[in-house]
Amino acid sequence: MQSNQPNSSLVDLRKQAYNCLCIQDPAQKVYAVHHLKESIKNQTFLLDPQEIIPEQEHLIPGRPCKPDLVNPLSVKRRAMHTNEGRAIAIHALAHIEFNAINLALDAVWRFTNMPKEYYLEWFKVASEEAKHFLLLKNHLIDLGFDYGDFPAHDSLWEMVEKTKVDVIARMALVPRTMEARGLDAVPMIRNRFEQIKDKIMVDILDIILHDEIGHVEIGNRWFHYLCDINQLDSIEIFERLSIQYQAPTLRGPFNLPARKLAGFTDLELDLLIHQKD
Repeated sequence: MQSNQPNSSLVDLRKQAYNCLCIQDPAQKVYAVHHLKESIKNQTFLLDPQEIIPEQEHLIPGRPCKPDLVNPLSVKRRAMHTNEGRAIAIHALAHIEFNAINLALDAVWRFTNMPKEYYLEWFKVASEEAKHFLLLKNHLIDLGFDYGDFPAHDSLWEMVEKTKVDVIARMALVPRTMEARGLDAVPMIRNRFEQIKDKIMVDILDIILHDEIGHVEIGNRWFHYLCDINQLDSIEIFERLSIQYQAPTLRGPFNLPARKLAGFTDLELDLLIHQKD
């Protein structure tokens, strides 16, 4: 339900997405996202794509004081056959999913003048990332650990921060570059958990891969939409933005079937495979 008339029973989708983004406690953030999802499901929301919602300094991204954030090379690893080693691997995935909740919420509140479907789709991403995070967090708890027990790195959010003034750059370099790396990595991670007979994690990773294909497809579609309406060559602008924002160079092996399902064209995949260092 969209309405131009104020109604106290309706929630403002973009403002509430910002409020969810500011929440520091992971459990409260997941609950708030779920509550907003219900408002969307019940069509009890307002959406104003033109409204500029002011950012309150130092409130985003909302996250707990733990985990400690360190250089990616400093994130420790342990053998997967140990309980701690398995927990460290799960914790790293949980941290990615927590950041992914925030990046999707940021895409909803920050960027103006996009079609209604853009905001609804990016909130759908946020709700699915919240589901992934909760699955991983609960499995960590079953192993005797919790989110925040190990250090983590902040590479994903750093790219979100870099692209906060340009929606085309955001669509190009977060879902299509940073998140698309997960499409390549998840099958290999899944194999490791299958080898140690952690069926719960295998099932969780199957859910994550399925959903992440859809998330990258959403980023792909809105990237190409923005290129089309601005009369930009998608290949050229992607290369320019990658250089401008110092996006990481992607290394194989690549999950080409998943990338194709996620909307990458044959030309884009060919350029990816044959990219120069």
